[in-house]
Amino acid sequence: MTTTDITTPTESTCVKKCMDIHQIKQYLPHRYPMLLVDRVLDWESGKTITAIKNVTANEEFFNGHFPHKPVMPGVLMIEAMAQTAAILSFLTMDIKPDENSVVYFVGIDNARFKRPVEPGDQLVMNVEILRVSRGIWKYKAVGSVDGQTAVEADLMCTIRSATDASQPAGK
Repeated sequence: MTTTDITTPTESTCVKKCMDIHQIKQYLPHRYPMLLVDRVLDWESGKTITAIKNVTANEEFFNGHFPHKPVMPGVLMIEAMAQTAAILSFLTMDIKPDENSVVYFVGIDNARFKRPVEPGDQLVMNVEILRVSRGIWKYKAVGSVDGQTAVEADLMCTIRSATDASQPAGK
């Protein structure tokens, strides 16, 4: 019988650029069931981040999407990549958001869904900052499973104070 050695990220394999769920919660206001980033594997300030979402059969959305063939909704894959992008933005600015910080979508372009994401999959999200201008962050985001692209999109977001959230972006 042959065994395969499966390596998973642990504290020993993460030098200093990893984040566990407790650290992630310091950068995102989301909580169950909307917190969609389980671990950050690596990041480089102002450039890129790689994070994972472990997709389990216990996810609430699988009860109705679809009971006979569970598939992670595309909007949640996009949301998971946006949450990953938000973490990178806060790390790049070297700040932790306060309770008044809100990250809003400004646009989603070129979204493509290339393969279903199912229970048991690990969605690996790679996000790259393309530019930051007038408070608008633009990213290239790709989510993959087992090395195959599952989803990709260009995301645009802005970070606002909850008191300024009703103001137009870019002002």
